[in-house]
Amino acid sequence: MAQKVILVADPGIDTAFAVALALHDPDLDVVGLVASAGNIPADRATQNVHLLINAIDPPKWPRLGAALPVRYEVDGTKLHGPDGLGNIELPPVSLHQPTPGDKTIVDLVRLYPREVTVIVLGPATVLARAFDRDPELPPLIERIVFLGGAWRVPGNVTAVTEFHFYCDPEAARQVLRCGTPITLIPLDAARKLVFSPTDLLELPAPDSATCMFLRKIVPYGIRASSNLYGIEGFHLKDVLGVAAVSLPTKFTLEPAHVDVEVRGELTRGMSVVDTRPAPAGSPNADLVTNVDVVGVRDYIHATLSRAR
Repeated sequence: MAQKVILVADPGIDTAFAVALALHDPDLDVVGLVASAGNIPADRATQNVHLLINAIDPPKWPRLGAALPVRYEVDGTKLHGPDGLGNIELPPVSLHQPTPGDKTIVDLVRLYPREVTVIVLGPATVLARAFDRDPELPPLIERIVFLGGAWRVPGNVTAVTEFHFYCDPEAARQVLRCGTPITLIPLDAARKLVFSPTDLLELPAPDSATCMFLRKIVPYGIRASSNLYGIEGFHLKDVLGVAAVSLPTKFTLEPAHVDVEVRGELTRGMSVVDTRPAPAGSPNADLVTNVDVVGVRDYIHATLSRAR
């Protein structure tokens, strides 16, 4: 039976790529797609989720949740474009289901108790708000896969802070402390998957709506990555969130006690992994320490080969 998942997305080029994979993966049943501010503002995130679903037009549409009206100090428009999707022109869409994202999460988890994995590909705000709305929700979630934090590598916003944790450190801490089993994918692992211009040319099913869409949005990210970071390719970080659910054997995990700094002038949003022999608390996350990148690349190719 396919694993039911809710995707929390702040699309975002790599987020759009991850959503496309999930929608074509026969081992995943995407029951919900919840927009989140992050790479782009909240209203744009909600619009992008609808644009993405319309462009891909999957056989089964997930329930859509609108982004909460929050504002963060940073965004990802330098990397993803002013619209978050590579600054391409897409036909306008109507907003089909303006249900708030936190309510969407609560409703779906209550509908499928202990069956749903929540994949957080953006800031954790909307999931934390869902916990505020329904404090009994955490034990009803099968697992949370969370893209966030930086352990042994520098941050990508400050010297020590990763983007998703920087946007809302309090929400990240609340999720890490919720008691639900968590797979945490920090920058250490997330940066391992780089999608090159050659990879783009070799995308399967070139005539499918999905791959034509990806070929439109990814080049912007590749060019921006070259200008900003000097790398030949684009980090498909969010793809790892989907892959971690579909093929968990390709990921090396280490149980760890992880917390988030919420006060420091220089360290606010820093992920703190307690590796002492006697840590401050018992492990609250399975920390991804390594990824079989070849296996994930094979997964991308096999999954997108199913696109029509």
